[in-house]
Amino acid sequence: MTLPIAVEFASRVRYDEPMSRHTTWHVGGPADVFFQPRDRADLLAFCKQLPSTTPIHWLGLGSNLLVRDAGIRGVVIAAHAALATIERRGANAVYAESGVPCALIARRCIDWQLGPADFFAGIPGTLGGALAMNAGAFGGETWPHVRIVEVIDRHGNERERAASEYTFGYRHIVAPASDEWFLAAQFEFQPLPANDRQPMLAMLARRKASQPIGEWSCGSTFTNPAGDHAARLIEAAGLKGYRIGGAMVSRKHANFLINTGTATAADIEQLVAHIQSTVLARQGVRLTPEFRIAGEAS
Repeated sequence: MTLPIAVEFASRVRYDEPMSRHTTWHVGGPADVFFQPRDRADLLAFCKQLPSTTPIHWLGLGSNLLVRDAGIRGVVIAAHAALATIERRGANAVYAESGVPCALIARRCIDWQLGPADFFAGIPGTLGGALAMNAGAFGGETWPHVRIVEVIDRHGNERERAASEYTFGYRHIVAPASDEWFLAAQFEFQPLPANDRQPMLAMLARRKASQPIGEWSCGSTFTNPAGDHAARLIEAAGLKGYRIGGAMVSRKHANFLINTGTATAADIEQLVAHIQSTVLARQGVRLTPEFRIAGEAS
């Protein structure tokens, strides 16, 4: 797809950019256009000059995302470096832009003696992705603490929305508009009695001990069914270590699918489907993927 990109953005645009370079699964074909804005104003100006029919895809750190092997038509915007502000605003308020890593939110809140925000340390992505799916870890989740969000529409227009305009549940939200993306959020936390990093460090140690940190995965693959755990169901189905092509069910944590080094997106999709059908046949539970799929199959 050839897109008319204004010349002033040329230094920040790449064409036919392999998305395998930008996802934690390390798979994915090329994006037609890949744009990295230098700041918020640059982002707004870029969106304003795009044709209204151009598909737009937003990218954080590339976790919880499977890009198919034929790549992505349209524009991928990787704005996390340009939207990296985090600051305290008032006694209990924290403001963070969507490119801020969730782990940094946890650390800053501990420094400011605000919480509970330890759970953010267990989310392997940026705030934008956490807002888009109500991400959570260790019993906490994002949206109960949100008070205001800043969004951008596909025409480059900004606006504020109250958290009450959104409906959220386990790993999903319902937004008031389908063509808006998160720029930032303001959270409300409560004072903590001491600047104590031990709970967060304990969470991170537990995560490191139980999850395949350092291997190529998207994070958790499936959401947990009510009253159960996806990992337990997958392991009970005898699928730990099962592989299709270069994609394998982690032997350390069954809810993580690993790219062993040669996987394609098709390998991962086939493995996901095999897990779903096997668990459904043996345990009567249909597992729901937690990650998003983007792009076209070969």
